[in-house]
Amino acid sequence: MNPPARPRPRPGGRTARIREQVLDAVRAELTEHGYDALTVDTVAARAGVHRTTVYRRWRDTGGLIADLFAAAADIDWHPRDTGSLRGDLAVLNAEIQESFTEQPSIAAALVAVSFRSEEAARALQQLWEDRYAQSEIIVERALRRGELPPRTDPRALLIAATAPLYHQLVLLRTPPDPGLPDRAAHTATVAGRAGAFTSPR
Repeated sequence: MNPPARPRPRPGGRTARIREQVLDAVRAELTEHGYDALTVDTVAARAGVHRTTVYRRWRDTGGLIADLFAAAADIDWHPRDTGSLRGDLAVLNAEIQESFTEQPSIAAALVAVSFRSEEAARALQQLWEDRYAQSEIIVERALRRGELPPRTDPRALLIAATAPLYHQLVLLRTPPDPGLPDRAAHTATVAGRAGAFTSPR
């Protein structure tokens, strides 16, 4: 669920370095010029590699976008453990807000790309699924601490906690509200404790 970011560099010699250079160039082109201006030639020039190298490995812009999402999925990300449900959700929301308001924002660029490319839309949907699954540990920890009633649905609670951030930043595109991450976390926590997200037996 944490929005896409730049993965940590991996060892692997020249091939890994070229991949990192090329994907850095894709990110820069997307955030500066958008999907419509993205071409293999502009990426190759920006990355400082020969165009045939890019064509041979990625074939076209679709291949570049697919690998960009694959790199985002490879990020070793885990939700912070603050010791409380509200704290964990507030930190998660703060990370979401930061990812969409930083300049340039690759998270915002990838969301925009998903509306222009079916391949990107599928990749982004899978990435969100993976992030939600990773974030379910937040609810599982709260259940173990006795903060939530049994049978609380982790996905329902997480969606309720994070939805205000996406609504403000992605749909309404309003300026970031510093207090929203904690307020949304508080609301979801109160609702969760009251049993709003419990599933039937």
